Amino acid sequence: MTGKVVTFGEILLRLSTPRHERFSQARQFDVIYGGSECNVAVSLAHFGHSASYLTAVPPNDIGQAALNFIRQYGVDTSHVVSRGRRLGAYFLEIGAGSRSSKVVYDRAGSAASEMRPGMLDWQAIFSGRDWFHFSGITCAISDSAAATVAEGAAAARAAGLTVSCDFNYRATLWPADKARQVMGPIMKDVNVAIGSGRDPVLQGLISMDGNIPPAKRSPEAYRPFIEAAVRTLGFKKVALTVRDIHSTDRNTWLGVFYDGGGISQSRTHELDIIDRVGGGDGFTAGIIHAILSGYDRQRAIEFAVASGALAHTIHGDFNLVTVDEVESLVKAAGGDVRR
Repeated sequence: MTGKVVTFGEILLRLSTPRHERFSQARQFDVIYGGSECNVAVSLAHFGHSASYLTAVPPNDIGQAALNFIRQYGVDTSHVVSRGRRLGAYFLEIGAGSRSSKVVYDRAGSAASEMRPGMLDWQAIFSGRDWFHFSGITCAISDSAAATVAEGAAAARAAGLTVSCDFNYRATLWPADKARQVMGPIMKDVNVAIGSGRDPVLQGLISMDGNIPPAKRSPEAYRPFIEAAVRTLGFKKVALTVRDIHSTDRNTWLGVFYDGGGISQSRTHELDIIDRVGGGDGFTAGIIHAILSGYDRQRAIEFAVASGALAHTIHGDFNLVTVDEVESLVKAAGGDVRR
C-alpha cells in the first residue's frame, strides 16, 4: 500500500567538518540540510509513499535553498509556512575511531521555534492523509512548537490518522524532567511509539528502567518494558532500536517490534559507519513503511533495521535508498556490486 504521510519538524542547515576535522581545525564546512522529521519524509518518498513535510522557513534565500533541497527528493512542501528571521542550524564535528562526533546547535529564535497553535490549517493538511509523524526534538525547541505538535497530534487523531512519535531525546536541548512533563500529555494521541529502550523520557513516563544487558537481549527480555509502555501510555505498536557502540565508526544494531499481537526481534547488523546522523530516522521511516505496507511483525522489524543500517552508510541526514535496496540487505545480499 502507498501511504500518504505528513511529518512536522524543523529543517536545519547542517554545517559539518570535512575530512573528520575538529571544529578548531576547520576552515570550511560542508553544507547540506536535514532534521529528524524531514529525514523521515525524504526516506518515505524514496519508498514510494506520498510524503508531505510541515515546517517554517524564513522568507529569504537560505529558507528557499532549504525548500529546494527537500523538493528535489519528491517531498511536498506546499503547507510550509514562510515566516521568521532565520533558519535553525547545527554544526557537526564528524569523529573517528575512539573520538566521538559532536553537535553544536544554533537554533534559538529560528522560524520553526516560533511556530504556534493556530498557524497551520490542520483540517486541510490532513485531508486524504493516512499518517502523522513528529519527534521529541520538535517539542524541545520551544514551548510554542511543543504546543503546535500537541495541536497537530490531537487533530490527526480526530481525523482518523495513525499518529507516530520518535522520542528522540536530546540532552543539549532540554532536561529529561521537562521533556517528560511536556511530552506526557501528547502521548494520549500517539498510536505508534518509536525510539530506544534507553530513552530517558520513555523510561520516565513508564517509571521503568529499559536498559537491557546485552547478554539478556531477546524479544522476551523487552516484554516488561514494552508492556509497561502500552499499559501506561496506550500505544498500539512500539518499535525500539538497540545499539552497542564499539567506536565512532563501528556499532552493532538491532530492533524490537511489538505490533499488538506479539514481539519480534531483528537480526543484528554490524555497522561500518560513514555518517551516523539520521540513522534512527532511517529506522523510523522503515517501520512506518512496513506498517503501511501490511508487513507481518518479523518482516517489519527486519525491514526497519535494515533501512536504518543503510542510512549509516550515506553522507548526510537523508536515507537515499529504495525498498529494493533495503530488501536486498534484509536477504543478506548487501555489499556486492549491483549489476
